[in-house]
Amino acid sequence: MLIVYFASILDFLIGDPWGWIHPVQLMGWIINSYTNFIVNNTDNKLLRKIAGVILGVGLVFGSGALTWLLIDIATKINIYLGIILQVILLASCFAGKSLRCAAEDVLQYLRKDDLLTARYRLSFYVGRDTDILSTDEVLRAILETVAENTIDGVTAPLFYALLGVFIPVIGCVPFAIAYKALSTLDSMIGYKKEPFKDIGWFSAKLEDYITWFPCRLTVLTLGVISGDVINKINECRKYAIIDPSPNSGWSEGIYAVILGVQLGGENTYQGEKKFKPLLGKSIHKIDENIIQKALLLTRFCFLLWLFIATLILRLINFL
Repeated sequence: MLIVYFASILDFLIGDPWGWIHPVQLMGWIINSYTNFIVNNTDNKLLRKIAGVILGVGLVFGSGALTWLLIDIATKINIYLGIILQVILLASCFAGKSLRCAAEDVLQYLRKDDLLTARYRLSFYVGRDTDILSTDEVLRAILETVAENTIDGVTAPLFYALLGVFIPVIGCVPFAIAYKALSTLDSMIGYKKEPFKDIGWFSAKLEDYITWFPCRLTVLTLGVISGDVINKINECRKYAIIDPSPNSGWSEGIYAVILGVQLGGENTYQGEKKFKPLLGKSIHKIDENIIQKALLLTRFCFLLWLFIATLILRLINFL
């Protein structure tokens, strides 16, 4: 559990320093190289699907196993080296600092009324076209990014790290790294269009299932934090079930309901317009204050999970 504490502090203080080699970069290189090889060498849909299964299973389990091996070797060399390695690797799985910095990176230009630069900076963090967005649309995009990425970037990695705490043979870090590999697969090839439709289907489906429980647990926790858990979750559910994604509708919906804003609507991706279901009611206008509240909700959820896990461990040790 101390590894989780130190990694959480490291992420809060430093995040992902610019220029440092990140595990996701290596994962991304493997995914990109493998995908290009398959796409360029076969048009057979079945073979592409099989290749997608091999990639998904291989990268997820391979990342976890390699992480366990590296930690084991480092610990045998020196126990403190093993601890430091675990803290650094686990901190790289948490995106709390990165999420806050991404929001602040765009907001700083909106404060200066520099919409052009704000759009440009936003393009680094979202998949939608940003060059024609209004100020209100930029703010909505920031909030949707915080709401959606809280799950796969903050709470889900923490959930699997905490799960690993209770399985000491494996430990917290391999579980978190394995989830990070799956999340990276989904973000890179989990698209329902060519050339990723066949090779990415398995990773996309697996990510949906693996993220399902931590997503619902996040929604429940945020509902508790709001002080009106039953009403907030019931209202969130009304919107979440109309979203085609089994998880993002819930994650964005709970933020929309708690903050009293409306998310979703029309977005453009590579010139193609797509309409996402409207989530929540537009009681308040999305502004910087709303976004800061969303970031605080994410942080409170993270800290509450740490607190509860600590209590459970103490109870187990007491018994």
